[in-house]
Amino acid sequence: MKFASKVWRLLVGLKDALALLFLALFFALIFAALSARPIAGRVVKGALLLELNGAVVEEKSRVDPFDLLLSGQAPTREFQARDIERALDLAAKDSRVKVVVLDLSRFMGGRFVHLREIGAAMDGVRKAGKPVLTFANAYLDDGIQLAAHSSEAWLDPMGEAFVAGPGGNMNYYKGLIDRFKVNAHVYRVGTYKSFVEPYVRSDMSPEARQAYQDVYGALWEAWKADVKKARPRARIDELASDPVGLMKAAGGDFAQGAKAAGVVDRLGDKTEFEKRVTDLVGASDANDDVPYAHTRLAAWLTANPERQPGKAIAVVTIAGDIVDGDAGPGEAGGERIAKALDDNIGGGFKALVVRIDSPGGSATAAERIRRAIQRWRDAKIPVVVSMGNLAASGGYWVSTPGQRVFADPATVTGSIGVFAVLPSFERTLADYGVTSDGVHTTALSGQPDIFGGFTPELNNLLQSSVENTYGKFVSLVAKARARTPEQIDAVAQGRVWPGAEARARGLVDEMGDLHAALAYAARLGGLGNDRWHAEFLGEKLDTFSSLLEGLQTDPKDNAAAYDLAGLVGARQRAQAGRALMQLEGLLGTRGVQAYCLECPPRPGLAANPKDLSLVQSLMRWTVRK
Repeated sequence: MKFASKVWRLLVGLKDALALLFLALFFALIFAALSARPIAGRVVKGALLLELNGAVVEEKSRVDPFDLLLSGQAPTREFQARDIERALDLAAKDSRVKVVVLDLSRFMGGRFVHLREIGAAMDGVRKAGKPVLTFANAYLDDGIQLAAHSSEAWLDPMGEAFVAGPGGNMNYYKGLIDRFKVNAHVYRVGTYKSFVEPYVRSDMSPEARQAYQDVYGALWEAWKADVKKARPRARIDELASDPVGLMKAAGGDFAQGAKAAGVVDRLGDKTEFEKRVTDLVGASDANDDVPYAHTRLAAWLTANPERQPGKAIAVVTIAGDIVDGDAGPGEAGGERIAKALDDNIGGGFKALVVRIDSPGGSATAAERIRRAIQRWRDAKIPVVVSMGNLAASGGYWVSTPGQRVFADPATVTGSIGVFAVLPSFERTLADYGVTSDGVHTTALSGQPDIFGGFTPELNNLLQSSVENTYGKFVSLVAKARARTPEQIDAVAQGRVWPGAEARARGLVDEMGDLHAALAYAARLGGLGNDRWHAEFLGEKLDTFSSLLEGLQTDPKDNAAAYDLAGLVGARQRAQAGRALMQLEGLLGTRGVQAYCLECPPRPGLAANPKDLSLVQSLMRWTVRK
């Protein structure tokens, strides 16, 4: 009884401690949100300050309070690319904004298409006669891309600037799988469907290497073209090919080397940079840590709400991995997106634009979304597709109801192929003396048996299921593109294509951004010269989610990097997150997938603490073995 009493007291104590912890977290969130939230409508004449201490994305993720509790730190902030672009467009026309400042001290990156569009908006500010200044302690590729569009790019004298370019190594797990004698059952269709290769190979296949070279080569050329156009004097090729030689020529001073390469204009620390801005716009009269007169992004957008003149064109965003259920925003939950589409089909919209920035995912969820989009077509509402950075695999699947498909030349698309991966552990268990036996009434009794092994009948059934899904995928694309299934199969097979090549192969209709897609949708909707506006479908944040977002409004609560080593270290979390995603692809409980491994990872992606503990356990097991 004494033992049971002690256990009970321990459980009660744990319950009380957790309750206090959640209460403390709740009040901390309220305090952070209220103290950091900008005053609505308050615009200060001076600089528009964009502190991009986080990642630029298509759609901001919802903050999960449990992940927040487990991680013990504020999540990486996210900025919607269209919000930044709109803020810059407004600044170009508003007389209250004298200068635009981009603080990239803690910038965690963004994908090429988003940054090029933001760069174009920065060019618009400069054409309006207003300086655009950037500052960072270290510039990597995406920071260099933004800085190239500035009138003054500043770098801390202790800082560095390096160009890495797209690409890099991937992990292959066949050796690990063989060591533990795990059977990785792989079912796929598509010569180029490389997602499953890490489970069955120790290196990259020639077909995958060709696909990667084509896609990353296109992204690299597009990046260089954008930077060189914005900053012709920049010696990008030299900085990329021989960074050490360039720095040695500058006496070993990395900051001077970056200036000599033309990627930055001036060297100075944060104080000197702020004095420069103060000279341009005047001193701040607010009790703030920024000495010059300024308005931050959140306050600027609050003071300039999107006007909605004329008729509405609906926009549905499909961003992130396509998954079953209600996940998102930030993930494309099939049920959530289908519900948003179905709930608004009778809303009087003149057209629908489907904005895609996704590498794909669940084939079932992609089909759920596709059917919901098709219902708009069946209701005689025009549907236009706008592809962002990614619209591959399941991301291409959901584009098939579109009457016209717009993409960027650097969009990663195609990847028309499907796969499924399931493990079994009969050989692993046999090493420890564990065997299986039983009574079966059919060849599928007790299947799938991850401990006793899969039967040939199950393997054939699963492969047939994957082939059937691929056949449906190809048929959908063939019907949408007015081609035969054989013609589509020739450019499918899991092969990824840059947007320009996809257009040449009939998978895309036109090169253009979201604005071009909206304008085309307006014409299809019969609006002609009438006024119209875009209305983004989706659920509004509830009160608690708004409070959680308040955590992300103060740039100081995100302890991102200050120098190059710290910045690279922080971005290694994205590499860890990608590796964990691959492991989950083997061990997770997912169905048939239409997913693109070649697609660049989401900016700011980090390993989930729960997943890290799983990997640590696996590593300890490896050591014991």
